[in-house]
Parts: sequence; C-alpha cells; structure tokens
Amino acid sequence: MARRKALNPVAILQEIEDLCRGSATGAPRKAGNSAEWSGITFRIGDTYLVSQLGEVVEILEYPELSSVPLTRPWVRGIANVRGNLLPVVDMSSFLNGAAATITPRSRVLVVDHKGLYTGLIVDEVLGQKHFTDDEYTGDLPGVNEAFEPYIQNGFRRDDVVWSIFSLHEMAETPQFLQAAV
Repeated sequence: MARRKALNPVAILQEIEDLCRGSATGAPRKAGNSAEWSGITFRIGDTYLVSQLGEVVEILEYPELSSVPLTRPWVRGIANVRGNLLPVVDMSSFLNGAAATITPRSRVLVVDHKGLYTGLIVDEVLGQKHFTDDEYTGDLPGVNEAFEPYIQNGFRRDDVVWSIFSLHEMAETPQFLQAAV
C-alpha cells in the first residue's frame, strides 16, 4: 500500500498567498522615476476634479429620491440603495449655491467615511485616471473659491488641470454635517 504524504494546510495557504501577491495589479507601479497616483475623475460645472480611489466606494446613476423635509436646499433627498438609505447631496449647491442640473450624465459618488454614508451628485464622472509625479502641480488657475478648502494641489495633463478634491475633508466639515434647518 502506497503511503500518502500528509498535507500541511498552512503551507498550502502560504503558497496561495504568495501566488496572489505575485500577480496583484492594484498596487501603485513605478514608471521610471515617477510614482503613479490613481483617482476617480469627475466634473462639477467647468471644474475638473479628482479624488483618491479610496474616498469613493461606489458610483451610481442618479437614483429615484424621496424628499427629506426640514433639510438644507443642497440635500436633494434620500435613496434606497439595495436596502440601505443613502442621503443624497447636491455638491454644486453645497459648494457654491447653484443647484446641479440633472442630465443623463449626472452621477452620484458614494462616500462612506467615519460612519457617514452619503451620495454626492456630480455633473459627470469621467472615469479612473492614473497620474505620474511629473504631472503634479500646485498651479491651479481658475479654481472656484468655494472649492479651495477641499483642494489639495492637482495634476496637469494636456490642457486640463485636475484639482485633487478631498471628499473626506468636505464630509467632516461642520457645514456639511449640519444638513437640518
């Protein structure tokens, strides 16, 4: 009778982990001497913005909303997203008082930060982009003054400046947290 070799489950799991780490593609890569920075790009009016990948947990088409009485005008309503209630905020209205016009390109960026689960209406999501260190810039011409507290420099690619917008920083401000009237 042939003797079977005993399997070591820990060794098998370690081998699987090593194989997975070796084929991982989500980690930042080095391109020459430049590190790569990835973010979700979007537009509010004529302003092109980018937020870190980790700040956006989901991107939704504009959902059906129920109104929420006694809230600020920038609170558009509440949506039921797979059984979870999602307050939906008009970023344009919150930042500069001008309500966004909802079009087929309008999207809702979902943020889940420190227990605050919120949807943010933007005019358009332009996808995920990867930027290199040599595209990084502190020169942000024409940035709307209302956006400035949440802007952390930017990236210049071709003729477009993508301002780095911190959704988490905005979500922590007392003005944003005070949605009730």
